[in-house]
Amino acid sequence: MSWLIGLAIIVGIPLLIAMYAAGIYNRLVSLRNRFANAFSQVEIQLKRRYDLIPNLVETAKAYMAHERDTFEAVVKARNAAMSGLQQASANPGDAAAMNALSGAEQGLSGALGRLFALAEAYPELKANQNMLQLSEEITSTENKVSFARQAYNDAVTAYNTYRQSFPAVIFAGMFGHSTDAELLQFDSAAIADAPKVSFS
Repeated sequence: MSWLIGLAIIVGIPLLIAMYAAGIYNRLVSLRNRFANAFSQVEIQLKRRYDLIPNLVETAKAYMAHERDTFEAVVKARNAAMSGLQQASANPGDAAAMNALSGAEQGLSGALGRLFALAEAYPELKANQNMLQLSEEITSTENKVSFARQAYNDAVTAYNTYRQSFPAVIFAGMFGHSTDAELLQFDSAAIADAPKVSFS
């Protein structure tokens, strides 16, 4: 009878450890999937923003024909941001990809800020209904980007916290979760605090 108890202990303890490790693995996967899904919401809003920019540039070109350098800077910054988003979408949470996207977004925000500042000097453009609508849509989209970015960062923080906590930290590396996911930080105040665009 004592050998049965010994056998139960020998088999039971590794089985309990395996079940516990499986629970940790499942939780890590679940948290990683949550921040990947949260990033997809950021991606949707950024793509919407990028889709609005060509319309904005075309509307402004009709009134600001001699501001070619500004338009080219906006288009170039938009293309760089789209490229950064593509890289980040391929690997949400990757530090290099998130930093590249943040830098590209900061450049785009600066270029858009210059365009809006120049637009203030053109009364006809300020009164243009299409420009008013586009600027309102961009402002609304900036707010949505900000909310989606916050949800992504919250999901990343939950993942990183669990991954770094004991006993998950013991198993995380073995399960392919050896590094923290990167937060998405936009250093530009124009992105972080949605731009105040007014053509009224």
